[in-house]
Formats: sequence, structure tokens, C-alpha cells
Amino acid sequence: MNPFQYSKAKSADAAINGYMEHDNTAYLAGGTNLVDRIRRDVTHPDYLIDVSELPFSKIEKIEGGLRLGAMASNSDTADDENVKNDYPIVSEAILLGATDQLRNKATNGGNLMQRTRCSYYMSPHFACNKREPGSGCDAIDGHNRILSVLGTSEKCIASYPSDMCTALAALDAVVQIQTPNGGKRSLPLVDFRRLPGDSPEIDTNLKEGELITSIDLPESSKAFAKASHYLKVRDRHSYAFALVSVAAALVMENNMIKDARMALGSVAAKPWRDQEAEAMFIGKKPSRELFEKIAEKTMEGAKGYGENDFKIELGKRAIVKAFMKVAGLS
Repeated sequence: MNPFQYSKAKSADAAINGYMEHDNTAYLAGGTNLVDRIRRDVTHPDYLIDVSELPFSKIEKIEGGLRLGAMASNSDTADDENVKNDYPIVSEAILLGATDQLRNKATNGGNLMQRTRCSYYMSPHFACNKREPGSGCDAIDGHNRILSVLGTSEKCIASYPSDMCTALAALDAVVQIQTPNGGKRSLPLVDFRRLPGDSPEIDTNLKEGELITSIDLPESSKAFAKASHYLKVRDRHSYAFALVSVAAALVMENNMIKDARMALGSVAAKPWRDQEAEAMFIGKKPSRELFEKIAEKTMEGAKGYGENDFKIELGKRAIVKAFMKVAGLS
């Protein structure tokens, strides 16, 4: 572990000012991913700013929806009555991730910011463009079983492991951000993470020094509370990242699908939504045949890299299984 300086921020402004005043700085909240990467010699910040005690830990109703504080723990979020009643798929997804101990420490903002668990990224002994731009991607021809099959590039096939964010993406969550100039801006969660393209080292669309303050769930997404499900397919029942996950939700009216949401996890560098595929649900009667067609559409651009070829078919089957359950047909 490399030496670094540490300070605890008393306010958001102080945190952002400290970030901008120092080079090679990182925000520290729960630390469940960042500290692990520091210990593994994967990342080497010179300055850590602890933001864990900033006043962003509330989960509260706001005009137009529900606000999840960035510093609220994953456990508190999953156990919140408003989340469980109005956005149950979020609670379901969180509880399928990590362990009780990690969820107690991990924050909502940190969950958004977590990096890939690609073995080549997590080990400094291998070439990884995400960790060291220009070094190459050993994963492409290596052990890539858990990695991406959608939205990849010749420079990176890393996958994004967050369960919570997959559910949030399906519900049109919006990330609230405080900027270095004292302003605020909003970013749809589906646009928060980036696909690798030519710059896989850049994970998000946050700008230098920006700080996440909350994630807002819209009132309109409460309509999916009665028919939603988070399916996580993994190698073992607990403490394992998904091979494929599906956040599935429907609004039914007179036995027909009035609205639908679908997001896939662990198949790309961000939660994957295909709005053309989602549109195929609308006005249709739920059936296995319909869900199979939508699954084919969703995975039509997928590309395997050897060990992860199976994830393309697995993705299709997971979509069908998730929506069969939501529709009450399984």
C-alpha cells in the first residue's frame, strides 16, 4: 500500500475544495471497494477525503418521488419502508448483493462508483487499459467468464457488478450532483456510467471534483411496485457477483401490458437498457413467446469472447424467466 494523506470533510463545499486543491485525490465513503483496491496495489491515491459524515444519509420523500441519500448505507436503503413498499425491486436487488456486513458499510453513492471486479483489472501483474491506459486488455483472450458481452470495445470487456444500480436504472433513477462551482446538476442513472469505447479508464460521466449527494426515484416508477422482480443468476447462492441479472417490471391493465421496464446487469460496463426492446412489451398480452422475442432483440448485438460465450444464451433465458415470474406465468 502506498502512503497517502487523509482528511475528513466537514461539509460538501470543503470536500470539493479539498479535492480540487490536491492532485490524485479520491473521495472515501464506506470504502468497501476503494480500500480493497488500494490494498491490492490497483489504485494509488495521494490524498483521501472522507465524506462519510456529510449530511446525505437521509432517505426521504420529496416532491416527485423518493430521495436516497448518497451516504445512506445499502442496508438502511433496503430496509426503508418507502423503498420496500413503493420501489420493492430496489430492496430486492440490494439484499441479493454482498453480505450483511458489507451492506452495513457500503453507501449508495459508493455503490454507483464501484469499479469492475475483472480479475485482470484487480491484479497489477496483468495488462489492463482500465487500470493502465494503453497497456492492453489481457481479458479479451484470457479468463473472461464473468465479463461483458454487450457494449464492449477492442480495449476493454470489463463488466459492472452493481445489483442496486441495475434496479435503479430500470426505474429511471436520477443522480443528484454537487459541482465545484457551487452549483448542482442532475444526471439520469442510465447515463451515469460509460461504455469503454476508447477510454475504458473513465467509468462515469462525473466531472473533476463533483460529489454525488443523492439518487432520486421518480413518483411515476411507483406504478411498477405491484409487478416487479430482480433475478440474479450466479455461481453460488450468496456472496457472488452476477453472471447475468435482470430487473424486470410491468404495469398491467385488462390483462395487457401497459408499461414495462427492463435492465440487465453484469453483461456490460453499465446497467443495460434497450428501449426498443422495452417498447415491444407495450399493448401485448404477456406470454413466453413474447418474452422470447424481446430477449432475442435485447441480446442481438452481444459478442462473446470465449469463456463468456454462454452469457448470451443465459441472458436470453434470464429475461424470459424474470418476466414469466412478473407476469404470473411461471
